[in-house]
Amino acid sequence: MELIISIIIAYLLGSISFSYVVARKIKKIDIRKHGSGNAGATNILRVLGKGPAILVLSLDVLKGVAAVWIAKWLEIAEVFPTFTTLGEIEGLASALAGAAAIVGHNWPIYYGFKGGKGVATTIGVVVSLVFFPTLYVGLAAITAIIVTRYVSLGSLIFAVGTPILIGFTKSYYGHPDPYFYLTAVFGILTVWKHRTNVERLLKGTEHKIGKKIS
Repeated sequence: MELIISIIIAYLLGSISFSYVVARKIKKIDIRKHGSGNAGATNILRVLGKGPAILVLSLDVLKGVAAVWIAKWLEIAEVFPTFTTLGEIEGLASALAGAAAIVGHNWPIYYGFKGGKGVATTIGVVVSLVFFPTLYVGLAAITAIIVTRYVSLGSLIFAVGTPILIGFTKSYYGHPDPYFYLTAVFGILTVWKHRTNVERLLKGTEHKIGKKIS
């Protein structure tokens, strides 16, 4: 039962589009109709500036963190009785809750299922589950963004690099299998959501930080 409750709460939490909310509050606009059309922190940066972008990024990361820790709390506290063996698989509840939060961000029920690409929420989820691999890959991704000014490149490095590193280190850190499968599945999803970015990166026409998009 904890599994079901965790997934529902996580999805509803993930469905809160902070980029949409902040853009509505500050400029009375639907961020999905401006800039790149993506409901995320990078597009907020282009359209509204650094302050709102940092706020949106932080809130999107935090909702991923919250989804995982709510699941962990329900699991540890045994608020509801567990009726299936699924609830006994180590790490499954928190991994599925994290997945639900990311799905909620990408396809939010409150906004006609049109959301963002889920990178910030994925970071919040993954850092809560596998801190050190996330830290190492995150530093590489941030370095790539600083050097190239391509946020999409950093996102892709994070998406691909995290499951690879977890695969190599999970026996050392003792991470449960569901954590690896979660990062692998959403790594693939992130690459797919960034497919147009990949095309532009290959052509050398990708948008850089600070560049306005009409």
